[in-house]
Amino acid sequence: MNEHDLKAWHEQFDAQGYVILKDFLSADIIAQARTTLNQLVDQRAERQLAAGKIDRLFSDEPFELRLLRLYQDHIAEAPNIFRRELHLAGLFDIFFNPRLLDIVETFLGGELRLYPNYSVRPKFPDHAATEVLWHQDGGYTPGEVKMLRMVNVWTPLVPARIENGCMQFIPGTHQLGPVPHEKREYYLEISPAVLAPHLAQVIPIELDPGDVVLFHNLLFHRGLPNHSSKIRWSIDWRYQDATQSTLRPENGHLARSRSHPELAVQDAAQWAALSFG
Repeated sequence: MNEHDLKAWHEQFDAQGYVILKDFLSADIIAQARTTLNQLVDQRAERQLAAGKIDRLFSDEPFELRLLRLYQDHIAEAPNIFRRELHLAGLFDIFFNPRLLDIVETFLGGELRLYPNYSVRPKFPDHAATEVLWHQDGGYTPGEVKMLRMVNVWTPLVPARIENGCMQFIPGTHQLGPVPHEKREYYLEISPAVLAPHLAQVIPIELDPGDVVLFHNLLFHRGLPNHSSKIRWSIDWRYQDATQSTLRPENGHLARSRSHPELAVQDAAQWAALSFG
């Protein structure tokens, strides 16, 4: 990270509401995350087998297909999010990546919280519950959401393209502040009258494993449906100014503290011993 890059990132984030960091996470970190998440898939496979819903564990299937095979005859039961299960040592290097915290610190200051909304999402093909509608993440947070100083982070574990359900952004819409949302079957959606004037500015966010996108919690965005034949795996999480309230019952976890560094999560073992919130 140099001053020129940092200045450009801040300018784009301020103007457009997002910035993409290409090839940011190493191949080893991504491989470790995939291996770790396979542990969760193993658990699901064992449950499906014990319930008599499958006759084998599909252990030979690739990462992008195995969970699909486990639920192909019971797709309504398939998980579309993992959250409380993510206190696993193999994910520490993503959530507490020091290079990433260095960058986020320049946006939020030296007291950083891992906000209690970290998720892994397996987006199944042509499954309505995994098509995320146009929204602001702040639309899901009650109270004075505009006051929250936060940076959202998203990274794919497989190539994210339009076909398999990459995200779309509407640049600059974070500057509109919180807007009305309406409740739909699975998600909230920005009110059509508010959304319509901005749809001509939509852009796809196609990323590869290792790429990271930082974006504002009031930016209009959505996740396209997955029309491929494989699962699109991704991780999303948020850092918040830890001097603020989360406006939620959960407090999250201190990722970095310049005033009390001993209070931040120190290593993978500690992360694995903690729990959600």
